[in-house]
Amino acid sequence: MAYNIRIVSTYPPRKCGIGTFSRDLASSLEHFTGEVGHIRVSAIDNEGLPYNIPVDLVIDQFNPDSWSHAIKDIVTRSLESTNPTVVVLQHEYGLDPDKHGNPGEGTNFVEMVKAFSTKGMITLVYLHTVLDAPNAHQKMIVQELAKHSDGLIVTTESAIGILESPLYGISHSKLKHIDHGIRMQHPSHYDRLAIKEMFGLKDRFLVTTLGLLSPDKGLQYSIRGYGKFLQESCTENQRKNIVYLIGGQFHPEFVKSGDGEAYRQCQNELTKALEESKLNWCKVKELKYADFGTYDVIFLDTFLDEKTLLRLYGATNAMVLPYLDMQQISSGVLADTLGAGRVAIATKFRYALELILSNRECSPGLVLGRHTRGILVDPKEASIGQIAEALDFLVFNKSKRLLMEKQAHQRGYQMRWQNTAWALLQHIEFVREEKEIITGRGLTFKREKPSILQKENS
Repeated sequence: MAYNIRIVSTYPPRKCGIGTFSRDLASSLEHFTGEVGHIRVSAIDNEGLPYNIPVDLVIDQFNPDSWSHAIKDIVTRSLESTNPTVVVLQHEYGLDPDKHGNPGEGTNFVEMVKAFSTKGMITLVYLHTVLDAPNAHQKMIVQELAKHSDGLIVTTESAIGILESPLYGISHSKLKHIDHGIRMQHPSHYDRLAIKEMFGLKDRFLVTTLGLLSPDKGLQYSIRGYGKFLQESCTENQRKNIVYLIGGQFHPEFVKSGDGEAYRQCQNELTKALEESKLNWCKVKELKYADFGTYDVIFLDTFLDEKTLLRLYGATNAMVLPYLDMQQISSGVLADTLGAGRVAIATKFRYALELILSNRECSPGLVLGRHTRGILVDPKEASIGQIAEALDFLVFNKSKRLLMEKQAHQRGYQMRWQNTAWALLQHIEFVREEKEIITGRGLTFKREKPSILQKENS
């Protein structure tokens, strides 16, 4: 049976990580022509951006009527098709405003799920944030999404433990783990030396932090850790051959919020970290304008298009992810880093613990990941010395670093987007079959005596 897939999410050209996730998922699903009829996207928009197919509906994020119209349109279009429609919602609290425009306070996703389930449409919800200390509204939203949908999908196994705990009380049968996909299947697709020569980085060790920037990225700590490493581990000649490239712009919605005050404060923090670390730095719009021999840190201040981003993964020797939110259950940058066969130095947020340490118990301090596929460090101030130590290890132990790259790639290879898309299609088929099971008419027994099994276990 072929399914029409309807994705509700942000979508490029909107600059949003969830939009990129949805684009990559849609592109991967297109390969399965026997299982997929067509793929269409209802794009959540807040800027009046232009969209192309597969986007055929646009939801004005802060217009309640637009959400209502989208529900009606999706239902109508599903009824017009001979193929059954499966709706895949990409949930993030910040995308769901209430009728007064307060981000994260709405129930639009819940209303969608209720409407689609009433019409018998298979509806699945990706949760991109799972909080272990939600407020009352956040908890209610997740519980309602679980109750009225055919299931919640998460990209980390640890999130399942949170969702089925007494905190949320969601049945395990409603939860599914599917890996976050990766865009690079093999590092040989982008030869590191060739890319470095293209960017003028030949014979330089490249440390990177890539992706949309925000205060939660913790850059003030990675900058200080990098500065400490250069001062304590490197000679003047050696530091000329090492550069830290921070590629990406601050999230546009963060820049605009509060008249830009939070953005200016964040910029001041970064400047302070650079100055206190005695680092030479510059900001460029294109790498061809960067003087790598002069600067220790280079900010590539632009939204990274797909081609540039993949090349930078290929050129990277060490990716630093000093994130501050330890509850983060997803990171496309970390997934792509492993997929590219590159070593990540990451703080111990949930997704990093899963990919790098396989959810094993993690002690304080610097930790080499399971099978040495990455390095974990504590967050905030503690990360400064640990990042310096991790860079020291990677820069001066080439053979061990190359082995770590191989181990990282072995894990990343399992997470190719086509594998992720196929896992989603298999889950959809399972859900459909479960809905069609007809329960037998045998007697239902009510327990009147204590369980023998419980007696034995006690």
